[in-house]
Formats: sequence, structure tokens, C-alpha cells
Amino acid sequence: MEICDGPGAGGGWRLVCVGRPVPGWRIILQPHTRNLKPQTHALGIDLGGSSIKAVTVTPDGETLSRHNLEFDPDKNMEWAEKIRALVQSVETERAKLADSIGLSAPGLAAANGRSIACMPERLQGLEGLDWTEFLGASKTVPVLNDAHAALLGEAWVGAARGFQNVIMLTLGTGVGGAGMVDGRLLRGHIGRAGHLGHSSLDPDGPPDCAGTPGSIEVAIGNCTIQERSRGRFQTTHDLIAAHLKGDTEATAIWLKSVKALAAAVCSFINILDPEAVIIGGGIARAGKALFEPLEQFLDPIEWRPVGQRAKILPAQLGEFAGAFGAASNALKLLP
Repeated sequence: MEICDGPGAGGGWRLVCVGRPVPGWRIILQPHTRNLKPQTHALGIDLGGSSIKAVTVTPDGETLSRHNLEFDPDKNMEWAEKIRALVQSVETERAKLADSIGLSAPGLAAANGRSIACMPERLQGLEGLDWTEFLGASKTVPVLNDAHAALLGEAWVGAARGFQNVIMLTLGTGVGGAGMVDGRLLRGHIGRAGHLGHSSLDPDGPPDCAGTPGSIEVAIGNCTIQERSRGRFQTTHDLIAAHLKGDTEATAIWLKSVKALAAAVCSFINILDPEAVIIGGGIARAGKALFEPLEQFLDPIEWRPVGQRAKILPAQLGEFAGAFGAASNALKLLP
């Protein structure tokens, strides 16, 4: 056997000659990593209420790995230590530190984009934590709101790809949101822009966690399902399951919530004039049970000049949307 190292594809192949060069000899090309440079990649991290989602991706959006870590929110700063360990693990896995690291989390991002400035009552220690310093990173670790990150992710490699004007709503325990106008994420004066779930539909309704009366979050968020069903259902999943089985009471409760959502979406369309409205979050996994009645409620109320209408689309990236958005945000800092 003779082994000859050659340039191949940029020095990435080893030529192995098995046997003497006579009739019947074979040439085998084997990957050879001695001269390969580690692949450029970004690490996007999305911190949730009890779990951490992360992706390593190339600048063109190719996914190299995904990570899903659970943590105990009652254990002081456990989430922070798990993120630090994750960064070190990915460095070992990829044989280099990520070229850029980005993070998303609930709350309002600081003006300098290095921390979460406001996140009351949850994830103690998150407010004011400078992630660049905490991770010992040589480059800035940009931080942004989780809903903003979800839209950036969908706009990069998901359902909103190719759109310049788009709205995203995330339906889950609460209702999150984000907006993009002319290709730019709306952040606002203090990072509050896009919190669409706190838009009021009923000025006399009960307040949500932000104090907004009768908000979209109150109308469809999982946080109010017990009140809306008078204690009959513990989760929106249970409500929808009963609706699909023909339970008339469940159907009435569910369709009332979807009708409220349609009214809100109609208003957002008039305010921001999007090409599409992307809907994600756990409740969006209901699929047709959500999207079909939503379209039916929108049809008679959406203003459609010269026949133009906004597309209503399900999100594509699922629970990793925020991680992809965090990675996209970090890649923008690369030279």
C-alpha cells in the first residue's frame, strides 16, 4: 500500500493506492483533515423558561448541530452555567470556538445589545448579565428579545424567507410578537416594539401580565384557558382536542378565541402592511384547527385594496426559531 498526500480538494483528500500499479489496482480517496481549516460557524442560543435551545450554523444557514437542554428554573443561575458548558462543548465538538455567538431570551434587550435589561420575576440573575463578559468571549455576544429572534430566524431560513415586510405572532403560554418593515426588525425606543400580544381588544377586559386590559394574550394565551373555560380545561391542547371531537362548548370557546385573534391580525395588517403574517408557538401546532377558522374570520374583515391580501403562514422552525435568529444576529457582526 502506498499513501500519497496531494492537494485534492484544497488539501482535503488523501490518495491511498492499494497494491502495485498493475491491472486491477484500486485508487481510494479518503478525507484528510490535516490541512483543513475548521468551518466558519455561529452558535445561536435561545434561553426559555425551563429549557435552552441552540444551533450551530454556517453563514449560509446550513445546520451543523442542534442542542436542547432542560434546566431547573428554581436552581439559582443553573441556566447560565448550562449555557457556559454548552459553549465549551460546541468548541470541543467543532474543534474551535464559534466565530460568533448570539443569544436570545425573554424580556427587553439593553440598548447596547449585550444583556437583557428588563425581565421581572423570572430567571433571576438574567437582568443586566453581560453575556460577552460571562462567557469570556473575545467578540461581542449580541443579545435580543426571544420573539424578535424568532422572527429573524424565520426570515433567514424559515417561513418568512424572502419577505421584506412581515409580522410574527407566537401563541403559547402568552402571546409574543415581532415586526419587520422594509427588511429591518422593529425594535423601537426601548426595545418594546413588537409586543403584539399586549394589544388591547377589550378596554373593560381583565388585565394581562403587562397590565393591558382585554389583550390578545388574555383572549387566546394558554395562561387564561382555565378562566375562559370556567375551569373545564387545563390547557389549550385539551380544549382543541375536545373541539375536534365535536364538543359544542369547546368549539364555542375555541372559535371565540380565534375570532379575537383574527380581529387583532386585521389591525396589525392595517398598521404595518405586511406581505405575510407568520404564526408560531405551541398553539399553532393545532394546524388546520387554527388556520382554517382564522382565514374564515379574516376574509370578511381584512381590508384588501386592489385584491391584495396578506398571507397567513405557519412558522417552520418550531422551537428552534429563536436560536436560528440569535445565530443570524451574531453573524451580522462578522467582518
